[in-house]
Amino acid sequence: MIKTQIQLPDALYRDIKRLAASREWSLAETMRRAAEQFLARHPVVTPPSSPWRPPVSDRVGWRGLSHEAVRQAALDDIEARTVEAHGKADRQGRRRR
Repeated sequence: MIKTQIQLPDALYRDIKRLAASREWSLAETMRRAAEQFLARHPVVTPPSSPWRPPVSDRVGWRGLSHEAVRQAALDDIEARTVEAHGKADRQGRRRR
């Protein structure tokens, strides 16, 4: 067992001594129990050995497409949706006349 010194505010020291006396524990036993409870509530988290990376799958994503090809596909999709939306608006405008 390791022997150590700690500094406590006066009021905290008095409260811990009062608790220890009421349970018939020594001050050291009371501090050990308090430390054990604290560690049980706040477990030590070890940092990961390597940085997190998303999982890799060959079943998803844009396999074989370059960044530019993906960009162009997105632009083509936006253009198709825009044309479709304008076409609907034109058809609705003609019906109202």
